[in-house]
Amino acid sequence: MTPGLMPLGSTEPVVFDRREPVGLVACAGRFPVVVAEKARECGIPVVGLGLAGMADPRLKDLCWRFVWLHRFALGRVIRTFQRLGVKRWTMAGKFEKRLLFRPWWWWRLWPDWHFLRLWLWRPRPANNDDTLLLGLIAEFRRYGLECVSALDLCPELLVKEGHLTHRRPTSSEWRDIAFGWHLAREMGRLDVGQSVMVRDRAVLAVEAIEGTDQAILRAGELCRRGGFVVVKIAKPQQDKRFDVPTVGPRTIETMHAAGATALAIEAGRTILLDESVTIALANRYGIAITSLVAPVSDGAFAG
Repeated sequence: MTPGLMPLGSTEPVVFDRREPVGLVACAGRFPVVVAEKARECGIPVVGLGLAGMADPRLKDLCWRFVWLHRFALGRVIRTFQRLGVKRWTMAGKFEKRLLFRPWWWWRLWPDWHFLRLWLWRPRPANNDDTLLLGLIAEFRRYGLECVSALDLCPELLVKEGHLTHRRPTSSEWRDIAFGWHLAREMGRLDVGQSVMVRDRAVLAVEAIEGTDQAILRAGELCRRGGFVVVKIAKPQQDKRFDVPTVGPRTIETMHAAGATALAIEAGRTILLDESVTIALANRYGIAITSLVAPVSDGAFAG
């Protein structure tokens, strides 16, 4: 067995048995790759199912067994997990929810009965992330498959408190961070998005279905002179099994392209991917990254 791994909010370690494979439903981004790499390092077999067109092809070589999903066939996922002895599974990566709002999406994605039942019998009129993903978790549980947080396996990915870069936010950036923090928290409470972009205490953009990167680029289009801050925090009642705020090198590259100059994230509740690379990029571009544990007031940590 691997050493005990402490999940957030628990006093009992989660022990992963090397004899028991873990299921991984992988979407877009680097996070699923990091999870698969960590599982492999710990000797835990991973049964990966990657959404075609989203998941990283490298997962095929990192997983014990790997299957591409070319349609929304939840039944296939369930049968694959059961056949290969999976009892616990996790999800990682960004799901491009925009697919569900394209014309004739059901024809393009060819959903099976499991997915249609989840979609048609979901609580209406809610199409927010929590409703859809909790419904998915409940559907899998009906077949003896329990969802766990990928952070139980990779708790070291959660960012620690403090200034991460050489440059600290300026006084004006601190004011915008303080202003944006409370707005981001409220947007999270409403399950709209996790990020807001602010300049001179004016909201430039709020993340919604498009995701953080596209929201940052939109803010850059609206604020051509740049100099705005990005605030990204967890929902007040964040479920650690899905949709945990995540930043990494791509976030910094996007901020640089859009003209953003400071990033504020929530300590202990935000995933920081490829930490050394992310911080090095930010230092190169002069972008300040600070990690906070609570809503800030003007000038907090500015010394």
